[in-house]
Amino acid sequence: MIKKHEIYKKDKWNMMTVEVQGRYIVLREISDQWGEETHTFMSRPALMQWADTRFPKEEYEDNMDEWRRVMAAFKGV
Repeated sequence: MIKKHEIYKKDKWNMMTVEVQGRYIVLREISDQWGEETHTFMSRPALMQWADTRFPKEEYEDNMDEWRRVMAAFKGV
């Protein structure tokens, strides 16, 4: 069974979903800048490490609520 999580969605061109496929975690990131990127992780800690790099806390100093919401969504995977 595949569990799908929506991390964030601004519109149909800027969104991120995570699917748990057995022991794999597949993240799909769609953006109007880069198109679609897919990342596969073997563990939740690896996913969280990627998320910390992709969403550095310093870039969200003006909007900590959004950063907390995104990180909580990753932790909920």
